[in-house]
Amino acid sequence: MTVTYILISIAIMAGMTYLIRVLPMAIFRKKIESPFIRSFLNYVPYSVLAAMTFPAIFSCTGSVPSAWGGCIVAILLAYWRRGLLTVAVGASAAVLIIQLIGF
Repeated sequence: MTVTYILISIAIMAGMTYLIRVLPMAIFRKKIESPFIRSFLNYVPYSVLAAMTFPAIFSCTGSVPSAWGGCIVAILLAYWRRGLLTVAVGASAAVLIIQLIGF
């Protein structure tokens, strides 16, 4: 891999990222009035984040029981409206404890 190849790759990625962010503003100049579309667009970032994160939960620990334990703890803490840091630390602690027990 040469420096030229890396620079061209970075330029293409930057251009595509820019287009993805600018095109919706250029195409949809007026305010979106449809409540359905507004609601749909409101939840897109959360859906994409969940779709990218959720599969990684079950492959990152190398142990199915600890992955499930951490996932369940995270879901429960989020359901009880705890903060993001509390959910992350709680899920990590659950994974650590389950792996220390030996599952």
